[in-house]
Amino acid sequence: MTSAQSNSEPRLLSRIVVTWVELTVVGFGGGAIGTSIGGPAGLIIYFITTLVSVGILFYNMNELIKQWVAPDGDTT
Repeated sequence: MTSAQSNSEPRLLSRIVVTWVELTVVGFGGGAIGTSIGGPAGLIIYFITTLVSVGILFYNMNELIKQWVAPDGDTT
């Protein structure tokens, strides 16, 4: 019975680590590209980086919620 419970519990720590890595990669990448381009195009890159960061947060929160409320037989 404990193995069924461990499969149904969300993997919070791993999801936090994945989210942190994704945000770090996107943040550094967008910052580097935005700084190297500069000007109005760099500002647009910064805005895109912000939108992608918000998307990453929403996606990972959605995955946690889906794992948490999934029926007992469905762990996808």
